[in-house]
This record gives sequence, structure tokens and C-alpha cells, in this order.
Amino acid sequence: MKLKYLVGIAIIVIFIIFAFFSLKKSLTPYVSFADAMKTDATVQVKGTRVPGSEIFDQDNKLFRFRLADDHGKNLTVIYHGVKPSNFEQATQVVVIGRYLNGAFEADQLLVKCPSKYQAEGA
Repeated sequence: MKLKYLVGIAIIVIFIIFAFFSLKKSLTPYVSFADAMKTDATVQVKGTRVPGSEIFDQDNKLFRFRLADDHGKNLTVIYHGVKPSNFEQATQVVVIGRYLNGAFEADQLLVKCPSKYQAEGA
């Protein structure tokens, strides 16, 4: 009877350890541009798009643009994928990826647009 309890407890402990490492791996912290340049880990940075900096290579599905942070620093972002259709209306852009070879290589883009549900005149 005690063997059943020990096996059950062992399975629960293994599950908890597996869940902890899976959750830790999926968490990506927000960092500043400077911190993103210092680490080789996957991180999130946010900024405002620099108008006119967008270049989309349709043949290679390569989207390059620049972000500006609150301190006026710019970061070149390279995204291997399709340019989001609402990118020009973006108020902020969050990029998830890592800094490599002088640019931020984004795995994901999250475009934050102004709400279409704002009250008129607001």
C-alpha cells in the first residue's frame, strides 16, 4: 500500500518539476533596448515605430524597420515573416526575439493600435 503512495507522490513531483521548467521557458521578460543588446536570451522590447523606416522584401518575406524607445534610442528590427496589415496605424510595437549581428531578430510582432472603440472626440 505504501508503494502506491510513493509512486503517486513521485509522479506528482515529476509533473510539478516539468510544469515549472515549461512555464519558465515560455516566460519572456520586457527589457530595455540596452539590456536586449547585452543578452543572448529571448526577450521582449517595446517601442514606437519610426515612420518611413519600414522595408519589406516580399520575395524573401523579410520585414525590416526601426523602433524608438522613450529615451529616443533606435533599434533596428528584422522580422522573417509577413508585414502586419495594420502596422502603419500602430501606436506601439512589441517584438519578441533576440539581438544578433547588430539588429534585433524578431520571432513575433505584436502591433498595438489605437482602439476603434474610443469615444468620438477623445
